[in-house]
Amino acid sequence: MKILYICTHNRCRSILSEAISNHVACGKIEARSAGSQPVGEVHPLSLKYLEKSGIDINGLRSQSWDDFEEFAPDIVVTVCDSAAGEACPLWFGNSIKVHWGLADPSKLTGSEDEIAAAFLDTITEIKRRVLAILNANIDVSNPEESISKFKQLVSITESSA
Repeated sequence: MKILYICTHNRCRSILSEAISNHVACGKIEARSAGSQPVGEVHPLSLKYLEKSGIDINGLRSQSWDDFEEFAPDIVVTVCDSAAGEACPLWFGNSIKVHWGLADPSKLTGSEDEIAAAFLDTITEIKRRVLAILNANIDVSNPEESISKFKQLVSITESSA
């Protein structure tokens, strides 16, 4: 299964989602991330807390979704926090499209401990959602069934967050 995580700047939440998916799924998911307006660099705290969580950061980079025309993802997940008034980018491919509203820990102000907790909470939440995808045994070769199953799964994971 191929998943493309999209956020506007591709520097924090989509990067975290890519790295965590590839780590947790052990080859069952091929994840990438991109942005509609990438800033060109990964947020340093994203890298710091991924490493602290034992997740490989090699090859992570902020890049445009234009670089993924050939990737042909089965699922596209936008990770912007619509509750915070962020406008999520749109992907117009033939993929299953889902939205995971994740708060951006890189925008938090506070103590070092509060910021660390925000990053680690986001990492934990993404892991939980990726494990739910893996446990659902989604068959992307059956688009109608997989769209229904994935949307049901997402509504369950969103409501329990």
